[in-house]
Amino acid sequence: MAAKQNITVAIDPAILKKARAIAARRGRSVSALLADELRELVAEEAGYAMARKRAVALLSSPLSLGGTPLSREDTHVRRRIR
Repeated sequence: MAAKQNITVAIDPAILKKARAIAARRGRSVSALLADELRELVAEEAGYAMARKRAVALLSSPLSLGGTPLSREDTHVRRRIR
C-alpha cells in the first residue's frame, strides 16, 4: 500500500457534526469518507480527460458521411426554382 499524506482541512462545525454522524453509521472515519470522495473525484476527472482526448482525436479528422464528394462545379450549380 502506498504511503499516505496527512492534510488539514478547515470545515464548518455543523458540516463536521453531520459528517461524523454519517461516518459512524457507515462504520468509517471522517478521514476515510473524505479519502473515498476524493478518490472518486480524481477518477471522474481522469475519465473525463480521457473521453475529451478521444473526442478531440475523432474531431481532428473528417467524418465519412458516405456518398461521393461533389466537384466544385456541382457544388455551385444553381437550378431554377419554379
